[in-house]
Amino acid sequence: MNDIDAGLIDEFIDALWLVDGLAKNTLAGYRSDLQLFAFWLAPRATTLRAANEAAINDYLAHLHAREGGIKATSQRRLMASLKRFYRWLLDQGRMQADPLRNIERPKPIQRFPKTLAERQVTDLLDAPDINTAIGLRDRAMLELLYATGLRVSELIGLRLFELSLNDNVVRVLGKGSKERLVPLGEVAADWLARYLAGARGDLLGVHVSDAIFITARGAGMTRQMFWVLIKKYALHAGIPSQRISPHVLRHAFATHLLNHGADLRVVQLLLGHADISTTQIYTHVARERLKQLHHQHHPRG
Repeated sequence: MNDIDAGLIDEFIDALWLVDGLAKNTLAGYRSDLQLFAFWLAPRATTLRAANEAAINDYLAHLHAREGGIKATSQRRLMASLKRFYRWLLDQGRMQADPLRNIERPKPIQRFPKTLAERQVTDLLDAPDINTAIGLRDRAMLELLYATGLRVSELIGLRLFELSLNDNVVRVLGKGSKERLVPLGEVAADWLARYLAGARGDLLGVHVSDAIFITARGAGMTRQMFWVLIKKYALHAGIPSQRISPHVLRHAFATHLLNHGADLRVVQLLLGHADISTTQIYTHVARERLKQLHHQHHPRG
């Protein structure tokens, strides 16, 4: 990759960060897609700005020809990265024609989120040994995750000043640095109060931290550690490992709300989805559950 393309990518990423405030992982995805394309173009004596429709099609053909090909999800992300990049160049007057105008994006594959039955969630929440400081911490984390539908990054990033047990609400900084207030039920609030009253101080020891959830070493919880914990408790609860991940509790939160009559717009706000189309995927899961209940309990089901 030449210096011109490297500088152009840096400038584009800086613009995304300044204007849209995109998350670090999102920016890293854009950078990776553009860098890989620029590296492929370099031996062909072509730059990102000089790439035309034929070059992009050749690059896509190259990706498909590799062993294992390219997944439809990866291709959609790549096309989204290129579309945004070239739209930025066009808006700045650095290009006169959009090289993607005649290239179709792959159609999305309808995927439905994995979720858990309410009984399975109860078994998972009951798995930690609450007679230990770590077990009480883990119970509070699981209860809060299921009660609020937070993303794992949002959960482990929570600070003491963002939680109000008087109002049973938590202030969350989500994707794109967007802030939202999420209520939590009395059960989750009670477990949090029990954890904060003693177990957190025991784990913190002589260390100082404003993170709500603390490791045994007095540091903030990490995504990797929480992943290990939820897998361990799923094993205790008899939940297959392929059915569980931290994000599954977020799916369960949304699905169970809809099953019990919650409005889709409310679920969208609680999850922090910018677009309701992202939330609508849960309606399919909820409908399937309602069909099962109808079939099971209706005399003519």
